[in-house]
Amino acid sequence: MSKIKVTLMKSTIGKTQGVKDTVAALGLTKIRTFNVLENTPAIQGMIKKVGYLLKVEDAE
Repeated sequence: MSKIKVTLMKSTIGKTQGVKDTVAALGLTKIRTFNVLENTPAIQGMIKKVGYLLKVEDAE
């Protein structure tokens, strides 16, 4: 499977607990932290939910 790099670009302050939990499940803690993940349907669903806070790129 391909890999994607997910970077947190905006803060989760003032967001609902579900959004905060989803960002934490992606392995992101602070702004501008990133994680390289497998491109699975579960990960795609999480990215779709909180995509307005993230930057997503293909990882090599």
